[in-house]
Amino acid sequence: MIAQNLYDNNISCWQSTVASTLLITKRDKSLAMSTIALLGIAGASIAALLLLIIRFEIHAFVALLLVSLLVALATGMPVADIIPTLISGMGGTLGSVAILVALGAMLGRMIEVSGGANTLAQRFSQLLGPQRVPAALTAAALVLSIPVFFDVGFIILIPIIYGFCKAGGVSPVKYGLPVAGIMLATHVVVPPHPGIVGGAAVLSADVGWITVIGLGICIPLAFVAQWVGGLLNRRNYVMQADAEAQFRNFGVDQAADSAAAKGPGVGAMLVLILAPLALIMLGTTAATVLPKGNSLREVLAFTGAPIFALMVAIGLAFVLLIRPLRWSSKRTSEVMESALPAAASVILVTGAGGVFAKVLTVSGIGSALSQTLAGTGLPLILLGFIISLALRAAQGSATVAILTTCGLLAESIHGGGFSAVQVAVLTVAIGFGSLGLSHVNDSGFWIVTRYLGLSVADGLRSWTVLTTVLGVAGFALTCVVWALVA
Repeated sequence: MIAQNLYDNNISCWQSTVASTLLITKRDKSLAMSTIALLGIAGASIAALLLLIIRFEIHAFVALLLVSLLVALATGMPVADIIPTLISGMGGTLGSVAILVALGAMLGRMIEVSGGANTLAQRFSQLLGPQRVPAALTAAALVLSIPVFFDVGFIILIPIIYGFCKAGGVSPVKYGLPVAGIMLATHVVVPPHPGIVGGAAVLSADVGWITVIGLGICIPLAFVAQWVGGLLNRRNYVMQADAEAQFRNFGVDQAADSAAAKGPGVGAMLVLILAPLALIMLGTTAATVLPKGNSLREVLAFTGAPIFALMVAIGLAFVLLIRPLRWSSKRTSEVMESALPAAASVILVTGAGGVFAKVLTVSGIGSALSQTLAGTGLPLILLGFIISLALRAAQGSATVAILTTCGLLAESIHGGGFSAVQVAVLTVAIGFGSLGLSHVNDSGFWIVTRYLGLSVADGLRSWTVLTTVLGVAGFALTCVVWALVA
């Protein structure tokens, strides 16, 4: 996890976005499009996007850019601002995703080709038995996702998921869905992730209580993720060609290397996986317990940044994998370079998803939706969940959904006379709202579906359903806590 000063910058950035979004609703009606028109455009844009990708089989990258451009024009965005907005959406997403995906893909490819993933999968399969492997992976994902961003943790686990699935003779979707689901659940409600931390700042909520409540609810949600994932996997999902080829060839390249030297052991593999996580956790802990300006905090913040942590892991791979296998420089370069084509597709589609989300936010669609819901007179905890869920569906970003909802409800919560625990419960409810309805405007949707080989239609049938069920289940458990503390 990145350091606290980076969190502060991210939160300030998102709060500026929220402020600018809310400002749209305060403009003179002659200058702003009606709420009904904006919501109509939002619905039409999502329908058009699904039609282009599913019916006409247009590449997701092109479809996302095209629909983003049409939405900008339809909502009356000034022509001079359209292209800069598209570029900003792409750059803002890729700035945090591209390097991580590339480094993670290289590390995963070295683990794969060296035979390390298969070694680890076979060893744990022998220890746990085939029936316990999915549950063990889900439990590990829950712990991993506490200090690590959702996309980073999932990318780190992908070669392990592939290895276990190859050993068990099953599709990556079987193990990958519950793993990704619980990681995203933790990401939206457990500090120090930026959305929930920013929401806590807006509502003056106690981060400690949020951590206890959010993590306490995520533990039973891991069982829900496992159960729902099992139900969803009753359907036979056809892997997309590129992912199918990647999965089919996973571990094949290790044969030539294992003849030359002994492959990596389980200990080496655990070091490669746990070392970057340990660095990230140290950075997170330092940001929490040490004051700003402390020199040790600054050092640990640097070493705990995900990019640095992954670079350290790649450096360790040279020692623990490449040296024992006696790879030449050319062979090493070939292995690392072979990871980039698949990563490039994930990066581009994820960036295009960021463009779509940016246009939906800047156009005022998200603000129009949230303001409409705010006037319904629903109970505050239910209202926070619904607004956050609607915003998540409308513009894709869980962080924006949390911060915008907290901004809209801050006055009501501050003036409601709630205790510190109650405010924390309300914040967690808002966080779970941002978990559901992950679909084509969410960068996480593309990361999960691309790595698991799901088509857009199958992604909607599986990943979108899973995130929504987990969001509703998490909210239901939050309501139980609310009944105890109200």
